[in-house]
Amino acid sequence: MKSESRKKIIIAIAALCLAIGLLQAPSAIAQDPAAQAQPKAKMGQRGGLTPFQTDPRVQERTYRFEETDEDLKYLLFVSSKVGEEKKAPLIVTLHGLGAGPQFMFTKEAVDLAEEGGYILVGPMGYNERGWYGIPMGQKKDFSKAPPKTANKTQTAQPDAEAKAKPKAGMFFNANDPPNLRELSEKDVMNVLGLVRKEFNVDERRIYLMGHSMGGAGTLYLGVKYPSIWAALAPVAPAAFGLDPGSLEKIRNMPVLFVHGDVDEAVPVANTRQWVEKAKELGMTCEYNEMKGVSHGPVITASLPSVYAFFAKHSKPAIQ
Repeated sequence: MKSESRKKIIIAIAALCLAIGLLQAPSAIAQDPAAQAQPKAKMGQRGGLTPFQTDPRVQERTYRFEETDEDLKYLLFVSSKVGEEKKAPLIVTLHGLGAGPQFMFTKEAVDLAEEGGYILVGPMGYNERGWYGIPMGQKKDFSKAPPKTANKTQTAQPDAEAKAKPKAGMFFNANDPPNLRELSEKDVMNVLGLVRKEFNVDERRIYLMGHSMGGAGTLYLGVKYPSIWAALAPVAPAAFGLDPGSLEKIRNMPVLFVHGDVDEAVPVANTRQWVEKAKELGMTCEYNEMKGVSHGPVITASLPSVYAFFAKHSKPAIQ
């Protein structure tokens, strides 16, 4: 049983690596020829791992992260419809594993934010593999190095394996701080605080969305800070170790789940379980299962339904 479970973990990690690798490949970066003509995004201290065409209307900012005494990057777009007099809706968008916030700021995302009069902010989550505070120990933990498996013709050498250091990369880095996940969550909440302080944000219309690791982060932070969010939109959430039963704590919060039915990295069956639990709880829940859409392309494909869902929901006015 342990051997079979280990094989499944390895396959899942490989699939997620492949999906993000395809997403970052030049041929898959932009489906829209106009988007291909956009300038490359600037790479900050903890910026994206590969060049990516972020919409030029997006601001790249940094702030001082006191917990580690370093500058962290976040991306921001402010619709031309946002002014000081009128309260503006805010969307916090969380990127996936090994990516960066620029993946959430495509031309399509910015166009929709502009049209809807939104402020759109994308924190780094400390780095590309922070998991936004989700505790260690979930069933499939992609932030750790893949487990080693012994070849049938070889004898395992525990001492040698213990001394071997996994290579640093987009999915694992031995130099990551031991409290990486705590720092990741802190970064998200810090950036949210910065935006709320700078702009006239509508406290009844603060939304949280995210893709893959960011989708799992959306569910985790949505449940942990329910008083903040007006609605959630997890997209292809890699919520392998999170309990769908946690939705009980936010049963009055609207949630939109989006998943491609040919997702090669995160099984669509996982999200269907969350949807069934939401229905069981009588939640205001919608599910957009996108036919023929895989793990990377669902980021852009999901956007119209996400923005339409957010437009329909706000927190009740305080009497």
